[in-house]
Order: sequence, then structure tokens, then C-alpha cells
Amino acid sequence: MHPLSNLFLAIVLLISSLKTNAQPPNSPSDLRIDLLLNADKVWKNGMPVALSLQEAKQSGTTYQMALIANQNPYFSWILEDNSKGSSQTAYRILVASSLENLKANKGDFWDSGKVIKGQQTGIIYGGRKLNPNTVFYWKVKAWNNKQIASDYSKPTSFITDSVLKPYQTAHQPLVKSLEKPVFSKQLNNLNTLYDFGNDAFAQIKIHIKSATDGDTLKIHVGEAVDAAGHVDRKPRGTIRYRLLKLALQKGQHSYDLKFLADERNTGSKAILMPDYIGEVLPFRYVEIEKNDNAIIEVQRYVVTYPFNDQASSFKSSDTLLNRIWELSKHTIKATSFTGIYVDGDRERIPYEADALINQLSHYASDAEFNMAKRSLDFLIYHATWPTEWSLQNLLVAWNDYLYSGDIRTVKLLYPQLKPKLLLALARADGLISTRTGKQDSTFTKSIHFSTFNGEKVLKDIVDWPQKGGFGLPPSYPGETDGFVFTDYNAVVNAFHYQALICMRDLAQALGEKKDAAFYKQQANKVKQAFQHSFIDPNTGTIKDGEDTMHSSLHSNMLALAFDLVPNEHKAKVITHIRSRGMACSVYGTQFLLDALYNANEAEYGLQLLTSTEKRSWYNMLRSGSTMTTEAWDTDYKNNQDWNHAWGAAPANIIVRKIMGVEPLSPAFGTIQIKPQPGTLHSAELQLSTLHGKINIAFTKTTAQFQLKTSIPSNATGVVYLPKQTEKDRIIKDGRSLKAIPEGKFWVIRDVKSGTHNWAVRY
Repeated sequence: MHPLSNLFLAIVLLISSLKTNAQPPNSPSDLRIDLLLNADKVWKNGMPVALSLQEAKQSGTTYQMALIANQNPYFSWILEDNSKGSSQTAYRILVASSLENLKANKGDFWDSGKVIKGQQTGIIYGGRKLNPNTVFYWKVKAWNNKQIASDYSKPTSFITDSVLKPYQTAHQPLVKSLEKPVFSKQLNNLNTLYDFGNDAFAQIKIHIKSATDGDTLKIHVGEAVDAAGHVDRKPRGTIRYRLLKLALQKGQHSYDLKFLADERNTGSKAILMPDYIGEVLPFRYVEIEKNDNAIIEVQRYVVTYPFNDQASSFKSSDTLLNRIWELSKHTIKATSFTGIYVDGDRERIPYEADALINQLSHYASDAEFNMAKRSLDFLIYHATWPTEWSLQNLLVAWNDYLYSGDIRTVKLLYPQLKPKLLLALARADGLISTRTGKQDSTFTKSIHFSTFNGEKVLKDIVDWPQKGGFGLPPSYPGETDGFVFTDYNAVVNAFHYQALICMRDLAQALGEKKDAAFYKQQANKVKQAFQHSFIDPNTGTIKDGEDTMHSSLHSNMLALAFDLVPNEHKAKVITHIRSRGMACSVYGTQFLLDALYNANEAEYGLQLLTSTEKRSWYNMLRSGSTMTTEAWDTDYKNNQDWNHAWGAAPANIIVRKIMGVEPLSPAFGTIQIKPQPGTLHSAELQLSTLHGKINIAFTKTTAQFQLKTSIPSNATGVVYLPKQTEKDRIIKDGRSLKAIPEGKFWVIRDVKSGTHNWAVRY
């Protein structure tokens, strides 16, 4: 045989062998419709039932399920392929009117055909007009960058609402889970205490055997215990306690106890519990008074929005930091009990500032995006009174798009977002003020503000509570670090600047080019005016206002967090911030810690996070709370509660700043990995996103920094490694690598998906 023929045969055999050995990618998983996982699940009064959507629909019984109201919903999925550089190059979606059609690969409502696109999130439905109140079935297959097709995903389903609209945020119903106490003990007076291990919004279920009719069982329910180990009957602040009396029937029975509504959290502005759930109370402990009946079992129904406990995890060499992570993560889950971000149990009212922190920490805890969307939609039309909090709508809107990649909520609300910038309160140089007579009825109507807690116009807040406390002596300094309020306020204008930046980027994403150019110009003008008006020329720090020389922590930390401090003044501003300690509320720490980590002050940031002083998350744990509290201590706010998610900033700070994982493009298409360990020796994180799970782990010694990263398929990374000197040796997967120096980091861009091992040898 001719040598060329032999060569040709060898090539043919090689290609055939490669095709034979090539493994198809895993089939797509985690299918979402309008960002919802498990849209095919069914619940009865909050408890899961083993019914299909079609069975529930045909039963004639009332069940709860997610209803898709969009005429053209979005589809998303995950490709679980951690091989290096893996990506999707094409997909095919089938949507069918029956499971039989879908199994036969007949997409009678939509067969997308093979679409040559890498997109795996936010794919808009393009088939026949969907029918209302109908169950549909769908699945998807994908091709990888080797042009090999996966199998189809497992089929899933969704049900449409009775009325279909151009857009409406989808959501799951509230759900219940039945929990047992972690332990129980008999108290000295023969009462029995049941401890569920943590605080949660819940209801009580008791299984008991009574010898006679008419006995009354006294049940004490609360969030705290007293020094003697009893449920605290007179807790401080608004820490919860309730006495229930249960009339028993003869024989063995189960009782679902009911809580009466509290007028403080069921007012006109509160989010009410739906009838299928009923009223709840936050509690950890149940104490049953001595009785002659046989108590068989005490349980509780915990009420939350659906939450995936396995979506995120964090562990480090600092055991206190680990406890603070668990405290914050549990808070986010537990306070989801209304399905919209609220301020805790005392009022159950949505506030913009609470929503921002809740949103970021929710993203850090679970890959759930629709609670933030629903909360933003609600807050746009139910404005609260603080000036800064109106501006935070824009920050929430930007985070919504950046983390979810779904701009539909922003697009719908875009005309209503514009007035929230408060441009109507601006003077010629761009700075805004609420105190110069510009808040007329036209303005308040434009931002959907009406009287709120007696306030008829927006007022600057800075932090809460302000001087004089809340029910505390008038001399109490409050949480504003002595902030001096003047007509033109540095904190308000820092938020105004950041809101303009967010609006600029949102307008660009929406294709509103003229608006984007305007907001960019306005932001530049405000930045120039801010630096001219608020920088103290003698100290280089940020003054509270034009007519004062006082420089609070808040003015400086907000300016630093939002990049309003010129480089030549940053060292002085940081020194001033460090001199003030934790002179802000639990809410203010979101921006204090953002500022510190943005300025690479990781050691001081970690020092504040793990402080054991009274103004610390450790103090929340020390006090006995298992959710973050409204204030550092009841001494600082005497009506505070123990279930306030605006204190849960550590959840997102740990993910975004210590581990350094943030989206650089919508839905984490491009991932920043920029760990700032400070004094931590080691840490590891798992974070779920719409592209899949991100895993990172680092160890740090005096000789080197080691980092392991796992980037999901179809995503890329930008990796930052701590830099000591220009002579550092950078290693990737066992080989030396040239990296770009950037400040205190080495930067490696365009890192492909898959697992990589990095080292910096000093």
C-alpha cells in the first residue's frame, strides 16, 4: 500500500477514535422558568404534596403553586461540566402541551430548533401563544464547544396564570417545614422547656394525650430565656414573648396552635400573612407549664420563602467568622417569611435600605432573584420617608440586573425609577437638598410618597436612630457619629451620585443612549461639586455638609465606598475612618465594610467583622439571638427586635469582599475572584449562580498564597492574587505565569471555566 494511503488511513482511524471516545456533556440541569426553580412543585397550606401540576389543577382542591403570568417567559438552565474551557455553543428547547408529546420530542407549542448560541439564561419564549391556566412541559438539550450534543434534560413543567401579561415577576408561594426541638429539659418547677436551636417565624404543633376534657395547657413561647432558664416573660425591646392557653380534649390529639395578629405588624403599610399560611411569631423556645397530661411531641411549622440551604457554604480558619456567617445566612432564610423583604417582626414593613442589604445577602446565600424584584416593585409605589432610602431604589435596581441578568423588572419600572434620583431637588451644580423648599406636591407624587409615620416630605436620615435615641434619653448620641445636618448633606449626595452611576448603567443596558449620556454627565457634575463642597481643605477628610467643619464616620465611609474620594486624600480619609471604629448602626456597616474592602483595608475590615466589643455581631450571639438584630444592643435602641435582616451585611461582605466573588457582567457571565484574606489563614466558599456553582478556597502563609478556583461552564473569570513585591512568582496549574500588577494585586484575565490551582510565592 502506498505510504500516503497508510497516512490517510491512520488519520481516518484517529478521527474515528476521537469521536468514539468523546463523551457527551451532562444534560442541562436546574431548569428555571422566569428565574424560578421547581416551578413544577405543589403545596397545600404551605406543606409539599406529591401531586403534579396537572393533578392539582384537576383536583378541585385549593393548592399553592407558582403561576407564570408572562406571555413570553424566560428559560434558563445550568451546564454541569467542569472541564477546562467548557462552554455551550448551541441549544434546543421543546415546549409541549402534554408530557407524552414532550417524551416523543414533539414541541407542539415551541420547538426552537438548534439555536447556535452560547446563551443559557434569559432565553425568551418564541412559540405559539400560551394559553392561560394551562400546564406546559419543557426540556432542553445543549451542544458543547466540541460540537457534541447532550441528552435532553429531565422534563419539567409550569402552569400559567389565569391572565397573561407582557411582564409580571413570578414567585413561589410561602412554604412550611415541620421541625422538632434540638433538645428539651425539665425545669426546677417541673415545667418543660423545648429548644428548637434557632429563632424562626413559625407556628406550634403539639401532640398530647389528656385524661379528661376541659384541661387548660399553658404554653409560653418566646425568642429568649431568662437567667433561670425559663422563656423570658418580660423581654427587653420587642423581643417576642406570647402566652398561649390550649383547651384540651379527652384522648390523644394533635393541635395546631394559632397566634393572634399583632396590631403593630398588621397595619395598613405592613405585608400581611396569606390565609393559607396564617399568622406566625418568631420564636426559639416553647415552655409548657406543669400538667398531668402526657405530652407526646412538640413541633413547629417554620414559614419561609423557598430556600436552598445547599446553595452556599462558607468555612474559614476563624471560628467566630464562621458563626457570624451562619447567623447572617439563617437570618436571610428566616426573614423571608412574607415573600417580600420587610424590616423584621415589629412592623413587617418594606423599607428601601433594608431591601438593599437583604438583597445582596440573599444573593450570597441562595441563587434566588425574584424576592428582590418583587420588593423593588413594591417599594417604587410605597415610598418611605428617608431621603437616602429613595435613592437606594437605584442601587437595588442595578443589583437586580447585575446578579439576575434579567432586566425586565427594571424596564417595566424605568419611568418610575427616574424620579427616585431626586433630580427635582438639585441646584445648578447638581447637588441635591431636601431643605430648600423644592418638595412640593408634584415632587412627592412623582416618587409615590404620601404621609409616612407623620412625615409629609422626605427627610435626611444618615443612620438610625438619630440623636436622642428611640425611647431613650434625649442626650443619647444615636448612630450618626455626631453628624451635623445642613442644607446640603454629604451622605445624601454620596447616595445621589451612586444612584446616578447605577441609572447610567441601567439606561445603557436598556439601550437608552441619550439617557445614559445625560446620567453620565450629571454624575460627573455631582462628583466635581461633591469634592469641591465637602472636602475639608485642611484635613482632606469629608465634611458632613457645606456649613460645618464636622467630619463624621458616615460622610467619609460613604464617599470612600462610592469612589468620591480623590486618590491624594484616600489615606487621610481611611485614617479618619479607622479612628471612629464602629460608630454607625448595623445598617451603616454595609457601607463601612464596602468602603474598607474597596480600599484594600482587609485586616481592619476583618477586625470589625470579628470584634467582640458591644457594638459587634459577636454581641448579637452573646445576647442569645440567632438572627441578626436591629441594633447592636437594646441599650442603643430600646424597641429593637431580634429578627432584622438589615443587620445581615456579613453574609454578602464575606462573599463579595473577603472571598472576593462578584459578577462583572450580568448573571456572573464574567466572574471577579479577588480574595482579601486579611489575617485569615484559610477559607473556602461555594456560591450558586445562574451559570452554576463557583467554588474557591485559599490558604495563606508567610511564604505563599494558594488559591483553588472552580469556574462554571460557560463563564470566564478575572482572578486577583495578593501581591507583595515585583519579584513574586505566579503559578497556575503548576506552571509559571506572567500576571499584570494592579495596586496590591496580580491580575489574570480571561480565565476559562474549570478548576485551576494558583499560587503566589513570595
